[in-house]
Amino acid sequence: MTDKTMTAEQAVSRLESGMTLGIGGWGSRRKPMALVGALLRSGVTDLTVVSYGGPDVGMLAAAGRIRKLVAPFVTLDSIPLEPHYRAARESGAFELMEVDEAMFMWGLHAAANRLPFLPVRAGIGSDVMRVNPGLRTVTSPYEDGETFVAMPALRLDAALVHLNRADRLGNGQYLGPDPYFDDLFCEAAEAAYMSCERIVDTAELTKEAAPQTLLVQRHTVTGVVEAPNGAHFTSCAPDYGRDEDAQREYATTPWPEYAARHLAPSEGARS
Repeated sequence: MTDKTMTAEQAVSRLESGMTLGIGGWGSRRKPMALVGALLRSGVTDLTVVSYGGPDVGMLAAAGRIRKLVAPFVTLDSIPLEPHYRAARESGAFELMEVDEAMFMWGLHAAANRLPFLPVRAGIGSDVMRVNPGLRTVTSPYEDGETFVAMPALRLDAALVHLNRADRLGNGQYLGPDPYFDDLFCEAAEAAYMSCERIVDTAELTKEAAPQTLLVQRHTVTGVVEAPNGAHFTSCAPDYGRDEDAQREYATTPWPEYAARHLAPSEGARS
């Protein structure tokens, strides 16, 4: 068994410009903000970002780090449309592949299972096909003959996720109401870096909650980062809720001013 613990800066030091990066969580819920902050303090850029988007996407977009975004939405939940994302998108700062939530999920499933695509009904008869002319359809080889969208695999070079608890081996546990597909992000990636509120002994993971809460398996994880409050200002139930005041500050502050205030280089950060 291998101890996979590292710092956020050490995790980000393994990322490279031009990568396809998956970011777990959902909207403004359990986003790996400590890892995103370390990424923003690094020189990594030209990313293809794959995310159920929230402030992770907004910050990376505002900082000019995104070349292409694959997402079904970008929201702060209590603020329906992420304002920094919106500004970057309206200025044409990056390419966008916008798909249905189910299509996005099946793209992760396809990558996790090392398949080139998976058929899905979602998207048929909608503008998803019009705005994504590269998408293809497939016809069932069976008697039904039904037509499906062939959702391509969302293969990831790396993934960043945040869980409530983890052990040093890379097993991750969620304690809130929703797993947010973080396991699929890890399984779809060549390397996955998981931050957590607290690192505990392996035996303690099943003392605090049922075994089915052990969402992320160690064989899919490359590095574990202990980061208390590491999803802030997004929520990480039941450890803490969304910090609405901090989120409002983020949403209403010009990006250069916000970045100077909250993303100053930390010791050991890569320039």
